Amino acid sequence: MSTQTSNSSETTAGHSTPNPVKVTTQTVVEMKQRGEKISMLTAYDFTMARIIDTAGIDVILVGDSASNVMAGNETTVPITLDHMIYHTQCVVRGVDRALVIADMPFMSYQVTPKEALTNAGRLMKEAGAHAVKLEGGRSITDTVKKIVDAGIPVMGHLGLTPQSIYQFGTYKVRAKEQAEADQLLEDAQKLQEAGVFALVLEKIPSTLAAQVTKQLHIPTIGIGAGQECDGQVLVVHDMLGMNKNFSPRFLRRYADVESVMTEAVQEYVEDVKNKDFPNENEQYA
Repeated sequence: MSTQTSNSSETTAGHSTPNPVKVTTQTVVEMKQRGEKISMLTAYDFTMARIIDTAGIDVILVGDSASNVMAGNETTVPITLDHMIYHTQCVVRGVDRALVIADMPFMSYQVTPKEALTNAGRLMKEAGAHAVKLEGGRSITDTVKKIVDAGIPVMGHLGLTPQSIYQFGTYKVRAKEQAEADQLLEDAQKLQEAGVFALVLEKIPSTLAAQVTKQLHIPTIGIGAGQECDGQVLVVHDMLGMNKNFSPRFLRRYADVESVMTEAVQEYVEDVKNKDFPNENEQYA
């Protein structure tokens, strides 16, 4: 696979970017090789995807975190494959350049490799995803290999794996003990051998993330894993300050959208109540 260049301008619902240079799975591998950091954010709908794609993001993850930020669930466990297909369809329509990766939700790939392949195929065919992401280590390598062998790119995910929260019982940093750290290093190598093109490292010690990054020829994408990873990912609602109740150490807020939106809605309510909206210029004769 090589970096592709669109031959013409594509327009979707007012979104037009002439001749965008598409980011592919091979692109992010090449970025690691030349030492260029990879930027990644989540998105779950057309409008957000259009904005962050236009802003120049490299990779968009349609995360199962939609279960939390879009549906209000406590964990990522409840979201279904059909939900993920819907969110991915919305995101893909808003993207001209970024690589779009869809999370495979809980129990969509854990039963059998054959079922996992079928479900990954739905995310590619029905939703238009460019790749899928799976959580787990050695226990899923056969599944990863089957999906990759079918021509579907796979991103791995180690460290804190939110789909396993009921097994972990906590969102604390993973792999602080040597035994778990050694297992993570082995799992990372096994996933690379199984064919993943990149690997998310979530909430692990920065020294361990640096070791994994150096060990692998595929890129690592960190979230709470330090600056030595080949790229970084955040949930877009968190980095935009749309959820002030979530404040982990690794999160940097780049905006205070919650306050801006609250003030705007309050001003609108006041204008409606005071009959200041609509005014003469905002109505038809």
